[in-house]
Amino acid sequence: MKIIIAGGSGFIGRFLEKRFNQDGHTTIVLTRNPKNKSDVYWDGVTSGEWVKHLNGADVLTNMAGKSVDCRYTAKNKQLIYDSRLKFTQVLFDVINTMDHPLKVWLNSSTATIYSHTEDRSMDEETGEIGTGFSMDVATQWESTFYQSTLPKTRRIALRTAIVLGTEGGALLPFKRLVKYGLDGKQSLGNQMFRWIHQEDVYHSILFLFKNEQLEGSFNLSSSNPIDNTTMMKALRRVFKMPFGLPSPIWLLNFGAVLIRTETELVLKSRWVLPKRLVKNGYQFKYSTIQNALESLMH
Repeated sequence: MKIIIAGGSGFIGRFLEKRFNQDGHTTIVLTRNPKNKSDVYWDGVTSGEWVKHLNGADVLTNMAGKSVDCRYTAKNKQLIYDSRLKFTQVLFDVINTMDHPLKVWLNSSTATIYSHTEDRSMDEETGEIGTGFSMDVATQWESTFYQSTLPKTRRIALRTAIVLGTEGGALLPFKRLVKYGLDGKQSLGNQMFRWIHQEDVYHSILFLFKNEQLEGSFNLSSSNPIDNTTMMKALRRVFKMPFGLPSPIWLLNFGAVLIRTETELVLKSRWVLPKRLVKNGYQFKYSTIQNALESLMH
């Protein structure tokens, strides 16, 4: 297959590029900072040389979007919106006028689209869409993606949970917490931690491409979400740490200011289940947090 990865220079994009190449596919990465032979310049706003690479491609996977691991200043909020809505819009406009449209367009979304909840799970069919900045970003992102018909292109929104991987993502800050002995529960520890192993992101995308009847929004999240207390215990077990100091809210607020991020990244609770993936036959490679962490630490 010929696969285009837009915004593919981040942690998830580079992992997908590596895995697609290992399995014999041809990949093109659209990025503002081309460094590799397979990279093509793309500013996310205007058309250019990158457009010709979409013609005849089998799959477009759009991973573009400013990281939410930052302080939510007015400037950063606007960049978070623009890097999702404008980039998705320019892709839509180009695909809509192509002579040979893509077979499948998979667009990033987020499991954060659902309401904060500690007492019930959320899936694609019955989940409650939340309100507030993060949820509004996700809702507008999907609205832009699904804005109008593309009769020859199947569209799938990837409502992705926190991705655990070796080269980036949430696992790196968690490892730092363990290093400094701060690997106890965060706040009350009952907030649900939605997660997915990087290999299951890759295999989910392949599964969705190969099953041509599937379209719409899919939760890319483990079928076994856990609470924060359980997550921290699993980390301590993998690192052979007998005890970790808990982090109360006041300490999390203080630390978030120092490292220029937001406490909601660890305090918000999303109890997300991949109902549509499981119902259609996808089998997770890493179904428990313990085997996921062990695979990434060795």
